[in-house]
Amino acid sequence: MADKRYRVKVYSLNEDQQWDDLGTGYVSSTYVKRLQSVFLLVRSDSQASLILESEINSKTPYQKQQETLIVWSEAANHGRALSFQDTEGCRKIWEDICWVQGKDPSVKITQDLLEESEDEQLEEVLETNNVFDLPNCELNKLEEISDVISSVFASPAHKERLALILENEDYIKNLLQLFHTCEDLGDTAGLHHLHEIIKGILFLNKTALFEIMFSAECIMDVVGCLEYDPALAQPKRHREFLTQNARFKEVIPIADCELRQKIHQTYRVQYIRDILLPAPSIYEENFLSTLTTFIFLNKVEIVSMLKDDNNFLSQVVAQLRDETINDDRRRELLLFFKEFCAFSQTLQPPSKDALFKTLTELGILPVLKIAMSMEDLQIKSAATDIFTYLVEYSPSMIREFIMEEAQQSEDGNLFINLVIEQIICDTDPELGGAVHLMGLLRTLLDPENMLATPNKCERSEFLNFFYKHCIHNFIAPLFATTSEDTCEGDNVVGSDKNNTNCLSALRFMRRMIGLKDELYNCYIIKGNLFEPVVNAFLDNGTRYNMLNSAVIELFEYIRVENIKSLVAHIVEKFYKTFESIEYVQTFKGLKIKYEQEKDRQNQIRRNLHSILCSKILRKSTRVVEKEEKCFEGNSEEGEAIMQPLENDFQDRYKFMETKETKENEDKVDPPKRASPGGYKFASSHSAPAANGTHSLHGSSTIDLMNRLNDEKDKEDETPSRKRPHLSF
Repeated sequence: MADKRYRVKVYSLNEDQQWDDLGTGYVSSTYVKRLQSVFLLVRSDSQASLILESEINSKTPYQKQQETLIVWSEAANHGRALSFQDTEGCRKIWEDICWVQGKDPSVKITQDLLEESEDEQLEEVLETNNVFDLPNCELNKLEEISDVISSVFASPAHKERLALILENEDYIKNLLQLFHTCEDLGDTAGLHHLHEIIKGILFLNKTALFEIMFSAECIMDVVGCLEYDPALAQPKRHREFLTQNARFKEVIPIADCELRQKIHQTYRVQYIRDILLPAPSIYEENFLSTLTTFIFLNKVEIVSMLKDDNNFLSQVVAQLRDETINDDRRRELLLFFKEFCAFSQTLQPPSKDALFKTLTELGILPVLKIAMSMEDLQIKSAATDIFTYLVEYSPSMIREFIMEEAQQSEDGNLFINLVIEQIICDTDPELGGAVHLMGLLRTLLDPENMLATPNKCERSEFLNFFYKHCIHNFIAPLFATTSEDTCEGDNVVGSDKNNTNCLSALRFMRRMIGLKDELYNCYIIKGNLFEPVVNAFLDNGTRYNMLNSAVIELFEYIRVENIKSLVAHIVEKFYKTFESIEYVQTFKGLKIKYEQEKDRQNQIRRNLHSILCSKILRKSTRVVEKEEKCFEGNSEEGEAIMQPLENDFQDRYKFMETKETKENEDKVDPPKRASPGGYKFASSHSAPAANGTHSLHGSSTIDLMNRLNDEKDKEDETPSRKRPHLSF
């Protein structure tokens, strides 16, 4: 397969039996392992996008023409053609096609001939491209040049040919020389033609042409041509604005000339796109896509150059941390940082990671904390926008800073509490700033974007921190509006007889239950918070209003979702109250769910008990067999052989009961029984026995039973583990 890529132009046969130019790029024949086939791939030379992806099929007819053209038909009226820049590339790709089809590369046709009409049409397109040319760049030819450029947009092939002419020759620079001549002569008609010509060249949407037109040598002349719009009575003085009014401010002197030039170019190109060129219609929306990409790539380059200059960023942050600088200087620095963060959105994730890590290490967050607490609205707004970029990119980074700040701060003046204060104290009647900050706070508190690793659980750490250090500030306005001065009990379900606040409290409880968090469920059960809900439901009587529907929906949700802890609590405590209600089946359904769960738990206990007894019996049998082998092995030493009894397990258990009761009375060895068919028991008074312990030969089964009983007793004596609960 050909690893080298060769420059080609791709054509496609349309429904009208005309050959369309799909673009120019580089072709290669590549084996795609996933599809287990060889493909012809053509990638654009400008954007590296895929123009053509065609499988080399063993039955597809291919034809080689003129030593630089390969034509084939994938289906009816679906012809393809590759026009090569050189014969070597055509020969290499043709050899790959013949190799896949098992043909001799010397042939010109691999299968069947294409229709003659298609070949003729393609040759006509190629011949047209070869003879197409622009008039000479002269004053008396400007109208003709304008007409030619306007006409090429009807044919992709003509557009491609025109772009090649403008790219390979100094045509654009000659046109801009004519612009100066027309201005000196006051030739209004010529200036209007130049406006249409330059606008048409921009709409060709070619990066190579942009490189010429937006160079430092040409860009202001391009702006000058675009000033003379024929639709305007008088030209706009855009060059005057760009050179005199739009001044470039260097918050920190930039020593890199290339960086400074790139910033100037980006600003002016963006000005051309947004101000000088008309808004494209829906049919022209792709005419300036490459221009947008050009600006985008410029921004990437600017941010990358600034990012790599650690000295530059450190100087900016150091000045912002200086409390002695005036508000004007601080405003300039923050506005620069705001634009810098906006440009940084163009970076790839690895580069963006490195940038924000650098900013954090330099101390940008303490700077924002100072700026957001200032009275100047522009400073506060710029700092908030920068904070927004940081939160949207990495909430975890902000959470980590907030928790570290709490450990170092002695006065409790935390950044997150400042954000809460800004939300509460927003003076805007429409609460624009408060709503914006609430969105950021919600992002920080969202458990879905919190990290969880084996060594760290960000969710529990940060939420515990928030409830400990911040929640009292956040809910202070709520407590203020529900204080004793207004009405002490209005925020409790059932306390408001007119139901003005009751539904809000019920909605809050429904939202909390909807989280399906057992922590909240335990809090509801412990606080008996369903009691006011039930009382409100009973006080409402037989009225079918919103309160009635809301309460029934709350209990129905618990039944449908089968929240076991709440189902058990409601049935055990309130079912007698709801038993008579029959116009809905919600409460009877809760009872059914409760009984089903109870039966399931009982069955689990029975199964566990059966498994435990079975394991104990098997263990006892293995111990007895082991003891028999042990006694048989010791018979030669003169000890009695232990004979199995019919009720071995029961007798052993009875003996241990007797042994347990008499152990404290008998401090000497019990008499040995060596008669046939009997046991021989011996009590050892070794060191462990002196400490109050005893060892019995063959008592493994009873030890297991005693251990289980002891563990059960310990569990009964140990207070139940405290469950976490909420407290306000």
